[in-house]
Amino acid sequence: MELVYGTTNPGKLTAMKRMLASLDMDILSLRDFDIDIPEVDESGNAPLENAKLKALAYYKVLKKPVFSCDSGLFIKGLEEAKQPGVHVRRVNGKNLTDEEMIEYYASLAHEMGGQAIATYKNGICLVLDENTIIEYDGDDISSEEFIITSTPHQNRVHGFPLNSLSIEIKSGKFYMDLDRDDGTKNAYDEGFLNFFKRSLKTNV
Repeated sequence: MELVYGTTNPGKLTAMKRMLASLDMDILSLRDFDIDIPEVDESGNAPLENAKLKALAYYKVLKKPVFSCDSGLFIKGLEEAKQPGVHVRRVNGKNLTDEEMIEYYASLAHEMGGQAIATYKNGICLVLDENTIIEYDGDDISSEEFIITSTPHQNRVHGFPLNSLSIEIKSGKFYMDLDRDDGTKNAYDEGFLNFFKRSLKTNV
């Protein structure tokens, strides 16, 4: 079976292919099509809302089974009005630069005692045809809890500023210092795999 992952990010495509390697699927990305892909107004207030907006927009153009994902950042103990959610880069009506994001979230962690416990909650929407739209945002596709520290790492990853603040709880190390090729799975790998197993068994 052929599925389109609604992304142009090669890193995300590689990660998804790895997660779903045990399934008999050919996963393409938006880059594989020589057509105009619409810019989607991700105006939802939750990951699942934005995932659905994107998947429906891409299906309308491609007329092929397509899925999209979105995520939001949630911080334990932070009042609801200040939760970044899907607007992680937008603070007080302003889109922050990478360095401004590092400064803002480091300051937030400082206010919370030097570190804050956070997680990324994910949503996924799979559109198989006009009448078969499958949505999911269960806890098993969320990231593991991690630490946002008030003391940034000295290195930066362009476009992923919070990597400079994110520490794995188990090891106490910055994620950017961990060996990413050691075969360790993300907390949500099995959740995404099970979502596709359920969805495709029922609808294909």
